[in-house]
Amino acid sequence: MTARRIMELGVSRPFRVLSEVDIERLDDAIMTTLERVGVAFPLERARQVLKDGGARVDDGTGVARLPRAVVREALAAAPRRLLLAGRDPACDLVLDLEHGYLSNDASGTEVLDHRTGRRRPSTLADVAGSARFVDGLPELAYYWGPIVAAGDTPLGSRPVHESAAVLAGTSKHYQAVTTVGERPTRFLVELAAALAGGSAELRRRPIVSLIQCPVDPLGNDTVALEAGLVAAEHGIPCGFLSLTLGCGTAPATMAGNLVVNVAAVIADLVLLQLAYPGAPVFMGSAPSLMDLRTGGYTGGGPEDHLLAAACTQLAHHYGLPVAVGTMATGAKDTGWQAAVDDSLSTFASVMSGADMMNGAGLLNGSTILSYPHMVLESEILSTVAAMARRPVGDVDEAPGASATARAAAARACTTDALATAQAAVAATGMRVAAATGDQATSAGTDDALERATERAAGILAGHRPQPLGEDVTAALAAICARADAEFADA
Repeated sequence: MTARRIMELGVSRPFRVLSEVDIERLDDAIMTTLERVGVAFPLERARQVLKDGGARVDDGTGVARLPRAVVREALAAAPRRLLLAGRDPACDLVLDLEHGYLSNDASGTEVLDHRTGRRRPSTLADVAGSARFVDGLPELAYYWGPIVAAGDTPLGSRPVHESAAVLAGTSKHYQAVTTVGERPTRFLVELAAALAGGSAELRRRPIVSLIQCPVDPLGNDTVALEAGLVAAEHGIPCGFLSLTLGCGTAPATMAGNLVVNVAAVIADLVLLQLAYPGAPVFMGSAPSLMDLRTGGYTGGGPEDHLLAAACTQLAHHYGLPVAVGTMATGAKDTGWQAAVDDSLSTFASVMSGADMMNGAGLLNGSTILSYPHMVLESEILSTVAAMARRPVGDVDEAPGASATARAAAARACTTDALATAQAAVAATGMRVAAATGDQATSAGTDDALERATERAAGILAGHRPQPLGEDVTAALAAICARADAEFADA
């Protein structure tokens, strides 16, 4: 087993935005929404599963109304502990509501070249390179993505090529974002099984997971439901991530936004549990507000942090791990705005106890990949993680510490001791002044961004993941070729 290459956060969760009474009221509103308003399911198979499970389904509108007893029983069947396995067992992640993990962001379309400063469209080579980069960055625990699109591959089979490149490029867990529909998801399962050693081993140690999105408000897309059902069939962890916008696809109030967001996710998880009881599932949530000036997505505001923290509390109330958006700044370059956005977002996610935090590496609203930016974001996580893991100390030691301090103070109050202390302070001051002067003269070549760029270049040039066997490499290529043939007209 190789040395562990992920950062695991065990958090005390001091950041609570909802009281127990708040949670009870929101839970009642969520259950009432599911029971009286319902959620639309355009997939016939999904409606039949829900009918068989006790839901009231209107086939004309596709809306399923879920009695709260059905919802609670289905959620109770979901496992309370999930394994997100890595190709390297040293990179395994356990979702137990006690530990949190950071990933990269996903679905970008451009790469900012750190050597030239120019932007260019992303390619399959960038997908593969990003997988190797995340593999070499210990602060990132799993790969979420692909982080950018393989724009030079056929559109129909693109998710298959992207997944093959990621699985070959990292030994960490892979959570697929852009794989939708039944056939593409079955290709993903086949790719993962080829690396895991067969379908049974993949079920035992799922090296991939899947995340899908409802259609807000309170709706679904056929291909997302198909993908979720295929994942559940094969024991692959699957979550649904709602991206409601207050004043747009959700009510303007924070509480109303939460209710619509969480209700849609829970409805889809109930479907998977009714179809495959005990299927590994998790919640995903990224509520935000509409920018009333433009009609667009705001992102990064304090409301987003509060909503994500509230979603984490609600998910844990239901005994489920949760994936939330973290970092993903709207800044167009690495600078003050990006640092503020990312720091506040990371602090809120870590301190509220989020299990999966998705979003390092992309700028400009999750569109532009910057490797130096990802390095700086990983350092932000390191700082916040240290705050979460290291309390001030054991208060039981306070009396002893106080006595020690008094003794030290008494010793210091002698003429010789004071003289020695003054000399030490003076010497320290000279060393600090000298160091400051050195930094000032080299500030143009030794700033944080330049150091991050050097580290990023080193990882890109030197890091290599665990290699695949020739037989596995050939199997991946064959699967991609079959996907090209099947989706040739897509």
